[in-house]
Amino acid sequence: MFRYFPTNYVWDLSVNLSIEMGARMGEIAAMCEPLAEAAKAPDAAGTAAFRESWVKMADTLTELATEDEARGRTISAGVKHLRAANYMLTAERLQGHGSDGRLALYRRMLAAFYRGLSMTHTGAQRVVIPYEGQQLSAIWIPAEGVTGPQPVLVQVNGLDSVKEMKYLVGPPNWLATRGVASLIVDQPGTGEALRLHDIKARFDSEHWASKVVDWLEARPDVNPKRIGMEGVSLGGYFCPRAVAFEPRFACGVAWGGNHDWRDVQKRRLEREGDFPVPHYWDHVCWVWGARDVDHFMESAENVHLDGVLDRIQVPFLVTHGAKDSQIPLKWAERTYEQLINSPRRELKIFDDRTGGAQHASCDNAANAGAYIMDWVAEVLGGHTA
Repeated sequence: MFRYFPTNYVWDLSVNLSIEMGARMGEIAAMCEPLAEAAKAPDAAGTAAFRESWVKMADTLTELATEDEARGRTISAGVKHLRAANYMLTAERLQGHGSDGRLALYRRMLAAFYRGLSMTHTGAQRVVIPYEGQQLSAIWIPAEGVTGPQPVLVQVNGLDSVKEMKYLVGPPNWLATRGVASLIVDQPGTGEALRLHDIKARFDSEHWASKVVDWLEARPDVNPKRIGMEGVSLGGYFCPRAVAFEPRFACGVAWGGNHDWRDVQKRRLEREGDFPVPHYWDHVCWVWGARDVDHFMESAENVHLDGVLDRIQVPFLVTHGAKDSQIPLKWAERTYEQLINSPRRELKIFDDRTGGAQHASCDNAANAGAYIMDWVAEVLGGHTA
């Protein structure tokens, strides 16, 4: 894991995620150099300085993109808009819930991202899925070179990621080259669902996952018998739970085994393990709609997979980083052990040799992601060569 701020794991996690999303190292250096002292400051003061530095670079990239557009160079402009969105996303993610300008920055990020997406001609597009009188937003990425209905992998966020992050890291495009489409969803408690529609997280992920499958089955370009699901970080809980209770999924992948998130919260109360974001307790209360930490801890009691996984009767891959400092490896092993009725279960531990050894493979998503996407392609009928 690249450590720019040795005393601040949360910031370094964010920098690594930004790199995985396509940041340029010269820009990373320019944004981080003024922040050495701020990284040691309390959350509110430190994250304000982080935001100022990173948004300044995003503003510069937006100006350069506008200059490209004026010359008709929209492909170059699109790449810059996407990188500006990366930096805005990274800055927004670190801000406390309700902090001044956070929502406006999020909306700016969305505008930059989708402007860039439209200019880069990837075929990816924003879509919406009806959900309880509101909507869940998603990104649809079609498979390459497939005629007729396509296999598709539904990809969902962790606690604090958003669909644009998962797109920029690359797995949907890696999967598209293997003949499998992707649908990246801002599920309840994440992304647009939380920020724009106030749709909170819920432990019974099959509730919203089933609505996603309904939507996919209505598309003529989707093979309804080849719909899989993948979840990263806390998605490593949401995905197995959804696959267990929604039998239409043909396979599942936990990118990070998150078997007992209630236990992780108890350990965090005791200051064991690293936090993924600043203002952590305010963040989880916002995500889960809790009045306070005590109320949140009551809700977290439901977020575990014991007594659930024997329902899964489709192939399932569990992966984990050997050096994950947020979620202990034992929870990935527990998930694997309880997949007793899966006809093709696998536990893959990413280590120093393979890369991807940190939480959610933030140190090397390319190697870990290639392994996962190869497995998905084999199971859903894509190709690996």
